[in-house]
Amino acid sequence: MKNLKLKLLTYFIIIFILSTSSQHFINQVKADVYNGEDLALAILTNPSFLIDCSYENTDNQNKQGIVLSSLGSIQPTHGTTFAMLSTGIAGCQIATTGEENPGDERGTWFKSEYGYPRDEVTLTMELQVPNFYHYIFYDIQFFSTEYPEYVGTKFNDKLTVSVDSPSQGISNYIFDVNSGYFVMDANDIGGSGFDIFSQDGNPSDVDIVDRNIRNPGADGGASDLIQIGGFYHPISPNEIITVTFNLIDSGDNLFDSTVFIDNLLFAGYATNNIIARNSVEDLNGGDVEIGDILEYSILLTNTGIALQNDYNGSEFENHISINTTFINGSERASSGNIIYDQVDKNISWNGEIPGETTVVLKYNVSINQNVSNDALIINQGIAYWDSDGFVGNDAREYTDDPNIDDGIDLDDDGMTLDDDPTILRVICYEDPSFLLEDFSDDIPGVNVSDIYFGRKWFDTNNALFGNIFEASENYKYLTPNSFKTKIRLNDKSQYWNYSLSELNDSIKSWEIWFRCSNTSEDSNFFLTFKNIYGEKIIKLKFEYIQTFVDNPNDWALKLSFQRPNGLWSILYSDYYNGYLYDAWYKLKVQDYGENRIIYSLNRTSVGEICNKIEDNLGEPLKELTNIEWTSTKDSVVCPIFFWDEHKLELINN
Repeated sequence: MKNLKLKLLTYFIIIFILSTSSQHFINQVKADVYNGEDLALAILTNPSFLIDCSYENTDNQNKQGIVLSSLGSIQPTHGTTFAMLSTGIAGCQIATTGEENPGDERGTWFKSEYGYPRDEVTLTMELQVPNFYHYIFYDIQFFSTEYPEYVGTKFNDKLTVSVDSPSQGISNYIFDVNSGYFVMDANDIGGSGFDIFSQDGNPSDVDIVDRNIRNPGADGGASDLIQIGGFYHPISPNEIITVTFNLIDSGDNLFDSTVFIDNLLFAGYATNNIIARNSVEDLNGGDVEIGDILEYSILLTNTGIALQNDYNGSEFENHISINTTFINGSERASSGNIIYDQVDKNISWNGEIPGETTVVLKYNVSINQNVSNDALIINQGIAYWDSDGFVGNDAREYTDDPNIDDGIDLDDDGMTLDDDPTILRVICYEDPSFLLEDFSDDIPGVNVSDIYFGRKWFDTNNALFGNIFEASENYKYLTPNSFKTKIRLNDKSQYWNYSLSELNDSIKSWEIWFRCSNTSEDSNFFLTFKNIYGEKIIKLKFEYIQTFVDNPNDWALKLSFQRPNGLWSILYSDYYNGYLYDAWYKLKVQDYGENRIIYSLNRTSVGEICNKIEDNLGEPLKELTNIEWTSTKDSVVCPIFFWDEHKLELINN
């Protein structure tokens, strides 16, 4: 009997341990299920509102929702973070398949391209309404690659915000591609992932896109950043409501759409609130230069739900920037009345702005001819609005450039990212007499490039396999970096590329400093100077000749240029037999007029050591567009060359 009691006691202990462990395991599994709490906390202005939340998406790795502190021009509207939900990968750098640039704008899908279920993401929050509050508000911005070609079609990605109030019932706010509220395109939403442009300049059907700006060609768009709520979502004090954000593909699972969500708060009454944004586009493209036409676009958005009335006096004023001249007749507005005062040089607008609506104002100016280089064109307007519901505009709002935050709180509202002036910097310069690439600002280990006042005039390809063709910090002439090469037969040709058309210049002379040393076997490489048609201008040969002295490194370098008859002419150094032993040399090729070229060779501490003139040049040196680097040898121990202080002397066209 005693043994039976002991066995029963042991049995119950085992059952208790197993049941406790099992329950602990179940709790652990539940704790590991992602419920989107980080998304909810990023959205809420007060975390104490949150009672519970849940998250569902078609992606099994929860990539359709993300919390961010910024994304390109997108910044939080409350606190330091915001949430994004997407039918593709939320927060991706570029909204293409595989996030490639260039890439296919079809984007990312998680189930199937065209079938069901549709790619979908849902965040649900149970919130406690504080006392005295009757409305809920939140900030959203809708982005889609279905803009512009699929607006008005069955491909109609949709955001639905549902608020379930026990006292007021269920209220819904719907934003979809066909809502007609796209006021921004790829030009206005830099860094959002939707700043993409069709490569063929025609955003229709399915395109390969990249981030190179083309007008036309914008293949992504967005709504303005707006505040939703108020009468759309009535609630009652002290109750628990359920708020659901649902984003879903429609028509297919392709072409991603994304929604920004932030600043969810409760309010006691319905209000209006004016946000003013000011962006500028150089209609001439490229750099901002004298004579260019600038188009200013002002978005006046009433993010509240109450009407902003048209009171006595202007609702918006904007003085024309110094260094510019207004283009008569260019002022226009989507509603209301816009005029230009030629005496005061001031744009003014009068009109009403319904709740949750944007008025678009535009005007053009030209940049004055007497503007100096590096001058600033600064523009900022002021919106006047009714903040308290009484008759008259008692508040003002400075226009903001949404692409910058200057860290200055101009309007004393505690924020610095809502009142930034719109600034352009003018580039006007004399055409250069020479261009210098000293590789000092290039990153070691990759290809190099150089620009002059924003214009790229030189770049190289990057040899990923075999050949070495890259910037180097290990060996240099005068500056921190040089350019390192190692060229073999069995590897691809390498290239230095020149683009001088934007500088209105052509080449008078080409020069480079280089360093070499002896090697242990037969080796060579060639530099073929070519024009835009691939025709040869000149050709240089760097060839190692065996000297039978100082074995094993008994192969020394000789430098030659090819004559029109195909024979080679050596540029001799001042060393024995004209070899180029270990030293820094400067090679210069100069147009001598009448279809002639001067080749010259210098050595450090010595000066010029060789000079030759060659007649009957094949093609003009001024037409140089690239240099092809090749070899006819496949040496095991291939010599390394270092190049520095590359200079072009120019002729102004």
